[in-house]
Amino acid sequence: MSRYCLLGLIALGCYLTILQAPEYVSFQKGDWPISGEKIPDMVALTMGFSVQEDLSWPGLRAGPLFQRPRANVLVVVRGVDSLALPQSVASYPLENPVPFTLDSVAETVHTLFAEDTPVVLQLAPSEERLYMLGKANAVFEDLPVTLQQIRARLSQDGSVLTSLPLNSLSRNAEADLLFLSEVQVLHDITALLQRHRHLAKDHSPDLYSLELSGLEELGRRYGQDSSQYQDATAILANVLQKFGEDLFGLYGDSAVVEVVTVKKFEAPLTRKSRSILESKQISNPGSPYNLAYKYNFEYAVIFNIVLWLMIILALAVIVISYNLWNMDPGYDSIIYRMTNQKIRLD
Repeated sequence: MSRYCLLGLIALGCYLTILQAPEYVSFQKGDWPISGEKIPDMVALTMGFSVQEDLSWPGLRAGPLFQRPRANVLVVVRGVDSLALPQSVASYPLENPVPFTLDSVAETVHTLFAEDTPVVLQLAPSEERLYMLGKANAVFEDLPVTLQQIRARLSQDGSVLTSLPLNSLSRNAEADLLFLSEVQVLHDITALLQRHRHLAKDHSPDLYSLELSGLEELGRRYGQDSSQYQDATAILANVLQKFGEDLFGLYGDSAVVEVVTVKKFEAPLTRKSRSILESKQISNPGSPYNLAYKYNFEYAVIFNIVLWLMIILALAVIVISYNLWNMDPGYDSIIYRMTNQKIRLD
């Protein structure tokens, strides 16, 4: 394994497996379970952000303060227990596999790096759900979003149909096309980032969140023992491995890529609908319930600056007052010394 490795997280049914990681993002080997609802907090900590509640999970060690990944990519694969992805650093049991999103992490990125306009992309092709912030609006403007657009993309130049071993998969079946459309989206994201390599060189971290449900639809249509499902599982494992390696290289070996495989979530995920290409403005309006203001992540910095400045000024006043009180006007003050000499001459 190279000195810097790619980070991937795979939830094998009820397991979370670390595929690869940069050396400064340290995961410890052990059988420590982690709850599905804590995955966003874990993602935030790997990016160097604070979380509301401490993550009491020994699997992730604290990393260097001034060395953090430039990007985080989370891919959720529904409808499969595990994917045959090569290499792994550690694996952990996944407790309570409830649905989760990275909305809180996206809000933190946008709040802390609003002036740098980082890339924030959240996409679910099967639901035609797209949410973009910052530079993502310009970079991924031509990214096919609706299923009709993606299927049209499959018939154009550079389609994955020309390079993938389809085997038992059909180009005409609806379930097969949904799966192939999601593979095409992964390919197009990599291609667009390769055309805009400058995004990986700025100082603001980028965030990608993708949800794939093509395997779930194939399992529902043909069954998990079918050749279509097995072929699609093998294809997706290879595609995700290459997708992670490409993004890791584009970000200069400083990207975190997570893949969560979940057979079935324990509860349905409800979230507010967003219009296509909507750019949400993060704000903090007044609350009609007289609630406290939202926590500002710069509070700790400002508090320490004010605290130590007050301590330094207080010590300075004490030292100056002490020296003035014990000062001998005849020897320590030049004014009294000059006056004393003049009196002697007269």
